[in-house]
Amino acid sequence: MEYGPALESRSGADEWIETHKQKFGLFINGKWRSPKSGKYFKTYNPGDKKQLAQIAEAGNEDVNAAVASAKKALPAWVALGCHGRARFLYAIARQIQKHSRLFAVLESLDNGKPIRETRDIDIPLVARHFYHHAGWAQVRDAELKEYKEVGVVGQIIPWNFPLLMLSWKIAPAIAMGNTVVLKPAEYTSLTALLFADICESIGLPPGVVNIITGAGKTGESMVDHKDIDKIAFTGSTEVGRIIRRATAGSGKKLSLELGGKSPFIVFEDADIDSAIEGVVDAIWFNQGEVCCAGSRLLVQEGIQDVFIRKLKARMKKLRI
Repeated sequence: MEYGPALESRSGADEWIETHKQKFGLFINGKWRSPKSGKYFKTYNPGDKKQLAQIAEAGNEDVNAAVASAKKALPAWVALGCHGRARFLYAIARQIQKHSRLFAVLESLDNGKPIRETRDIDIPLVARHFYHHAGWAQVRDAELKEYKEVGVVGQIIPWNFPLLMLSWKIAPAIAMGNTVVLKPAEYTSLTALLFADICESIGLPPGVVNIITGAGKTGESMVDHKDIDKIAFTGSTEVGRIIRRATAGSGKKLSLELGGKSPFIVFEDADIDSAIEGVVDAIWFNQGEVCCAGSRLLVQEGIQDVFIRKLKARMKKLRI
């Protein structure tokens, strides 16, 4: 297989970064603000190790401001009603589609994944997710009468699917009447910050979505905050256990999506060549950085030798 350069240009992403003067603040209460501490950290393109921008490091005061903003925005967001909220989700989805190439290139630069994955998989799914939950928002009163908004939701996401994880967290939460404070992974914050620009451009009410950046200390401040009603975390099993202990007895609701050890099972009547391609996709898609990656292979004894031989031959053709 021959590899060539992608058709996409990075110029649009570079121009957007430059509009922020390569230095990003925190998106709180619908506005950009500098961190109280004045601290920033650098984010790099993992492909060439070159610096892309400086990112604000949110401290306790910044977390307090973001949570207070979300709490203040909550009553009006609930009162807006299902159809009113749906209009904003539809607007977000349309803006993501409009700027899909910019999102795809920026994600590839900041995360390092191939452009074909961000362009053809991740970003289209992000738009679809907001469309999907806009639809659910419209039918909530009729179909989900017994459900009620939780309140202020603190959301912490990892770096393997940055914008897609953001959509998984934010879309259902705001569709059902919650307000959010989201922290992206410190390594891959840029598409979340571009998303904040979109929220601002469509006139999303201030405080409904707050994007704060930082490392583990920022996440810890969110987990411990008394005015956050729920924590939604995707990441390592180790950190998930820490969060579970920290929230136990606090009254906070908690959802955790952690690591997995998923089996890929092949029986002797399977199409071996097709199964091998399935194994390759299961364990090496997104460089293997997937919670449900097929990290265990169980093969029926009768085809074990031929399967392993063919799998080894296929693996030698992979470009690492």
